[in-house]
Amino acid sequence: MRREGIVACTERRFRWTATARAELPAAPDRLRRDFTAAAPNQRWVADITSVRTGQGWLHLALVLDLYARRIVGWAMAPTLDQALASEALAMALADRRPAPGLLVHSDRGGPYLATRVQQQFVAHRAIASTSRPGRCLDNAVAESFFHTLKTELVYQHRYRTREEARLAIFEYIAAFYNRTRRHSSNGYRSPEHEAHYVVTRT
Repeated sequence: MRREGIVACTERRFRWTATARAELPAAPDRLRRDFTAAAPNQRWVADITSVRTGQGWLHLALVLDLYARRIVGWAMAPTLDQALASEALAMALADRRPAPGLLVHSDRGGPYLATRVQQQFVAHRAIASTSRPGRCLDNAVAESFFHTLKTELVYQHRYRTREEARLAIFEYIAAFYNRTRRHSSNGYRSPEHEAHYVVTRT
């Protein structure tokens, strides 16, 4: 790295602020921290994060396929609500057309427990799974992607507007992360190559 003039991106300190929400009606944790899949469109994880801009927060919802760690759906909006989560899920469902029995895991946040998203699960015969109260590591792969996104992109820039941030995040996901960035769980190939390898359980 020194010879090539490459400098590692440094992370910013982050303090978890999640609180237990056992009182909310939610599906059980069916994923159980088994972040593997034998084929595409068997297990997805979903989550939401927020990016600071000069105009205020931009919220990003994503859906990630555990087979190749490919981002299969995403949406961005100034407001964090069920419409945001629903839009990202709708994109993934329309593009991937999964067979009945797909497992979709999320945290216990209100957007994922809302009627609109739950109706999408029912309509597509998907199986819902939610993290246990206060257990952020139950959705570790989604959290890991957000860490990567912020370390490699967001923390390296100051976004004046939400649109500026939206365009940068779109390019990162669609052009770089899915197509180019190598992933250790894929044998150091990008998620784009999901048809060319098989994930094995350890």
